[in-house]
Amino acid sequence: MHNRGGLFYIDSAKQKVREAVKFCSMSTTLAESARNATSRARSVSVLLGPAFVAAIAYVDPGNVASNISAGAQFGYLLVWVIVMANVMAGLVQFLSAKLGLVTGMSLPEAVRSKSSRPMRLAYWMQAETVAMATDLAEVVGGAIALQLLFDLPLLVGGLITGVVSMGLLLVQNQRGQKPFERVITGLLAVVAIGFLASVVIAPPSASGTVGGLLPRFDGTESVLLAAAMIGATVMPHAVYLHSGLARDRHGQPEVGPLRTRLLRITRYDVGLAMVLAGTVNMAMLLMAANTLRGRENVDTLEGAHAAVGDALGPVAALLLAVGLLASGLASTSVGAYAGAMIMEGLLNRKFPLLVRRMVTLIPAILILAVGIDPTRALIISQVVLSFGIPFALIPLVRFTSDRILMGVDVNHRVTTSLAWLVAVIISLLNVALIYLTVTGD
Repeated sequence: MHNRGGLFYIDSAKQKVREAVKFCSMSTTLAESARNATSRARSVSVLLGPAFVAAIAYVDPGNVASNISAGAQFGYLLVWVIVMANVMAGLVQFLSAKLGLVTGMSLPEAVRSKSSRPMRLAYWMQAETVAMATDLAEVVGGAIALQLLFDLPLLVGGLITGVVSMGLLLVQNQRGQKPFERVITGLLAVVAIGFLASVVIAPPSASGTVGGLLPRFDGTESVLLAAAMIGATVMPHAVYLHSGLARDRHGQPEVGPLRTRLLRITRYDVGLAMVLAGTVNMAMLLMAANTLRGRENVDTLEGAHAAVGDALGPVAALLLAVGLLASGLASTSVGAYAGAMIMEGLLNRKFPLLVRRMVTLIPAILILAVGIDPTRALIISQVVLSFGIPFALIPLVRFTSDRILMGVDVNHRVTTSLAWLVAVIISLLNVALIYLTVTGD
């Protein structure tokens, strides 16, 4: 009996040891899984970035002007436009990044490879005009922000914006793409804080926001603003740029698991960047709908800034101006970077940094020196940009739908159909925007 009891205790001890070993093994497995998950998350985060640089185009001063105008004039009516515009932009930006990853060419380089010399030169001239119009909007936005913050003359503010953007381009030129991505992403965060602050200080109507998700218009002016919001969202230079950013960051991986993984991470990159840009754009519109609706003299950025100060206080107005300044500085740097990629891709020649920067900066400085109304200059720039959108979208969809060029990563037929639909919608809206702006209807 005593021996049996001893055996019982021995067996019990063995069972407890086995359970302890099993528990330790499970703990080790869980710890390894957690480490692996953390490692995977870190490896994914390291590869994110190009889309956030391109996303600056979606929160530039042109977007600020159109979104604030829409909210001030029509309240929550055009909330749905922000959502639709960012969904379409996400598809376009992913296709651009995919083209760069799969072919190893930027969109301008792909156009050059498929074009004769006269066609390349004509294409470059329109693309360079678009780059100049882009820089005009960004430099004017930065100049307005510096005037609001420090009461500087617009010309001085424009020159400062140009000099700072040159410094940001030097970061990219001398230290590479990753540090440039970090700087631009940091400025994007400042833009987000600057415009989200007003929504936090004075929360918009939840029912009004939800009601604004129903697509509808209220007269010709609302159609014009919707066209401006959608047309200005998909910026030609961002389409050209993203293909080169993805290629320069990830190279041209061979067909296989690595390329599949990079394309999947690119989807995350584009998705996160578009969510952030869309949130900022939505904040602009909701702030205007909640704060500026029914007020007078809010049809300019200066007037909107003053009205925000009156309604929400000096801190909100300060953050709005800081957000506008960060938007102008970051977007003019990215726009100049895109301009350089367009020049080099289409002409197959490298140009000094100073030359590349001056090509697009000088027209903006001249317009500020002449004394044209800055808000009017922003509008003109958006109209010029509208001419360039089909020239970027149509080749992009055509190339990514070409099985010979893209191989196994060619667009699915559904993707191609959606991409052509987006290209047609945006092109038609921009034609309408040009017509309504020119005719004054």
